[in-house]
Amino acid sequence: MLIKNLSSSLKHPYMQLRKTLIALASLFICSAAMAQHIPSPKEHFGFNIGDDYQLATYTQTEAYFQKLAASDRTRLINIGKSEEGRNQYMMIVSSPANIKNLDHFKDISLRLAHAENLSDEQAHALASEGKTVVWIDGGLHANETVGAHQLIETMWQLISRTDPETMRILDNVIILLTHDNPDGQELVSNWYMRETDPSKRSLNQLPRLFEKYAGHDNNRDFFMMNLKETQNINRQLYIEWMPQIMYNHHQAGPAGSVVAGPPYRDPFNYVFDPMIITSLDAVGAAINTRLNGEDKPGYTQRAGSVYSTWYNGGLRTTTYFHNMIGLLTEIIGSPTPADIPLVPQRLIPNGATPDPVMPQKWHFRQSIDYSVSMNYAVLDYAVRYRDELLFNIYRMGKNSIDRGSKDYWTLSPKRIAQINDLYQADQAKNANTGRRNAPAAENAAAEPGAPRANSIPIKYFDTVLRNPALRDARGYILSADQPDFGTVVKFMNALIRTGVLVQQATAAFTVDGKTYPAGSYVVKTDQAFRPHVVDMFEPQDHPNDFLYPGGPPVAPYDAAGWTLAYQMGVQFDRLLEPFDGPFKRIPFGELQSPPMQTVPIAAKGEGYLLNASSNSSFVVTNDLLHQGVTVYRVKDSVAGTLAGPGSFYIPASAQAKSILEKMGGETGHVLLLKKMPVSMEKISPARIALWDVYGGSMPSGWIRWIMEQYHFPIDILYAKAIDSGSLRAKYDVIIFPGGAIPALSAAGGNRGFGGNGPRADAIPAEYRSTLGRITADTSIPQLKKFLEEGGNIVAIGSSTNLAYHLKLPVRNALVEMVNGQEQRLPGEKFYIPGSVLRVRDNPNDESSWGLRDGTDVYFDASPVFNISPDAVAGGSIRPIAWFPDNHPLRSGWAWGQAYLQDGVAAFVAQIGNGKLYAFGPEITFRAQTHGTFKFLFNELYKHP
Repeated sequence: MLIKNLSSSLKHPYMQLRKTLIALASLFICSAAMAQHIPSPKEHFGFNIGDDYQLATYTQTEAYFQKLAASDRTRLINIGKSEEGRNQYMMIVSSPANIKNLDHFKDISLRLAHAENLSDEQAHALASEGKTVVWIDGGLHANETVGAHQLIETMWQLISRTDPETMRILDNVIILLTHDNPDGQELVSNWYMRETDPSKRSLNQLPRLFEKYAGHDNNRDFFMMNLKETQNINRQLYIEWMPQIMYNHHQAGPAGSVVAGPPYRDPFNYVFDPMIITSLDAVGAAINTRLNGEDKPGYTQRAGSVYSTWYNGGLRTTTYFHNMIGLLTEIIGSPTPADIPLVPQRLIPNGATPDPVMPQKWHFRQSIDYSVSMNYAVLDYAVRYRDELLFNIYRMGKNSIDRGSKDYWTLSPKRIAQINDLYQADQAKNANTGRRNAPAAENAAAEPGAPRANSIPIKYFDTVLRNPALRDARGYILSADQPDFGTVVKFMNALIRTGVLVQQATAAFTVDGKTYPAGSYVVKTDQAFRPHVVDMFEPQDHPNDFLYPGGPPVAPYDAAGWTLAYQMGVQFDRLLEPFDGPFKRIPFGELQSPPMQTVPIAAKGEGYLLNASSNSSFVVTNDLLHQGVTVYRVKDSVAGTLAGPGSFYIPASAQAKSILEKMGGETGHVLLLKKMPVSMEKISPARIALWDVYGGSMPSGWIRWIMEQYHFPIDILYAKAIDSGSLRAKYDVIIFPGGAIPALSAAGGNRGFGGNGPRADAIPAEYRSTLGRITADTSIPQLKKFLEEGGNIVAIGSSTNLAYHLKLPVRNALVEMVNGQEQRLPGEKFYIPGSVLRVRDNPNDESSWGLRDGTDVYFDASPVFNISPDAVAGGSIRPIAWFPDNHPLRSGWAWGQAYLQDGVAAFVAQIGNGKLYAFGPEITFRAQTHGTFKFLFNELYKHP
């Protein structure tokens, strides 16, 4: 046939030759495809992705990834191990030509994102040459099963399709398809598929967290990066690739809709570039329009859902502070068919939901198809606006560098309030003197284009937003001589893992009259990721957001304030003027370690001292104790040193020196003492139990992670074991994170973590010992007995309800009298969602050893107490921390914070021979609050 075509080409040279070449090319393509057959999902899994009652395990998915990697459109990257040791994969998909040249396009993406040493002309040239990099992920929240499965289907379609749109996408876009949570998919899919009868399959009652420590909170770890999966993901996002668009798939859409997506509701964070918001509008319109064009109704946006762009810390939200267009969609769908319910108000078309969906039966495949359509909408946008997307990430980075290089004032509600307060104060003063300061509009009302009547004289703007003292910082210095420098290093690594440029002093230097030692860290704001730098050092100023004037508050999407430098308790200086010194740039992504220290040789009668201000001292102490080395806690400050009460003294021995040397930089600053301190007591390891529950408690999971990092051995304790008694024979300390202890109806508060749990006969035998909840009639008497017999309990957050169960002389401080009855303050009067507040504490108190006189705590609708004066005077209850004034807010949103004044945030109560330590604030919140870890650690040793 080919010979015949060739001979015919002599009569019709052009047309026949063209047909022959096409036939040859088709034959070549078919041969190549046969040589690298890529199986469909049905061929590999035995079912189509999206079939009802079918889920793929991660083991099956990993095997499928390996098969897809045979395509010349792909490169499979193992980005690291999960917390349970599984491989975490990113599949890079693009045209074969692009796949062969990935390093070149990655370099372009990074150069544009960092925006250093580039002119606009050079950036335009790079944007013209580069390819749009788009991140699409799935599976972060493993019980949201659409996410991982749409990822599989999207891979297959991009690798197998040859339609013009797909080919155009492959030519112009590099797609990073990333699995977020391998462990979770394995757990959830196996749990669902364990039933042979499809009608009995359910995603409910998972026996443990779908991420080993954090569960759902794995999407709150993206500025802290405690978890291995988060570290793996962030390295690809912020160190390796810097995609211009990232798309994070989630569930579930608001009732009566199919999917919620961009653009999002206000407020947005004031520190990131405004082009982020307008870009979200543009990409959101592309997604919405495509769904409408494909007759896929039910997309809702802005006020149609709860999602905003305020919070930093989620997989999607952290990208905004790095000049990326971060997309989140929340879609309905489950392998078990469900119904879209009737929500009448959702059926009226409006700007939030222009194409409502009708109530109907909904199948898993419909959600997969929607997700693939949305992926293609994003990828098509990335093709059409390729050079604009690449140039805009440069432009946003350049804007950040410029803002950090000059005097700049960030707009925020606090600054606007200051302007209005100054104006109102002048108006009041002028009224008293018979003068009136007229608004600008009245002074020039006849002028064309004059400002409206609610404008005020420009001098008030200048007084605030041109006030040199209120400028944004040019940079921050973290001195190497602060007592907890190990935590400073952890803070620096959190910045470095997100691509922030950090510098370190190679020699001593002086700035603004203060001298800093070599090894100090410097973070300047004249860099592309300035928004993230500012957000980690400066307070968040959340607006007063109410449903209507005088109405209830509108809850933030997550936290209102989270300033990481405050949470971690690091000390830094904020510089308003340009500065320089003997600074070396730390290469992007290069993690830091505390400086190694030579442990001095101690003679007989001498010893070593570890400062209690350093969290690392607890790691070292625990290792010493577990090796049988004698350790004391010093009760007073140590003369001639900066070590305060609670520091650790280790008598000289070869074993002690050997262990200290092995710990290297973890030891912090080891001091050699010639003389043993006078006032001290010997300590030994406590037997520690940590409460947990069937299905897993996230607060408990985070504490478990902390205990592992700081080498505190613990047992996990469930309600059944508590109810069985004999607790004192097994444990010295029991920790109850928030959600463990139910509320008394009179005390209010959290009613306990989770529901009643499944029936014992409905779950595998290995999980039955974890069933049950803390109950007032059975569990509380056992806990009281444990305390009376000399055990200690640490209760955090809502678990301080235990104080009410034990009838201690404490009361809820956040109440008012209504018709002669005590009621909680309503949100219209008092409302503090997740925010950072300042408490006062006594560093001489054993519970506050190592802390400063004034500590930042994470407060999230947390309990606050009034204590009976007689109990305090008699010594049965001792305040540990309290609110000394009416303005404790450091970062976030605190409405009615004056109600906190003189309220007790934490206390210790003597109960028989034991003690209850009650901490209202979240002292271990998401393992971020290093600055308050010592409140817990101080209670975890046995004393004589």
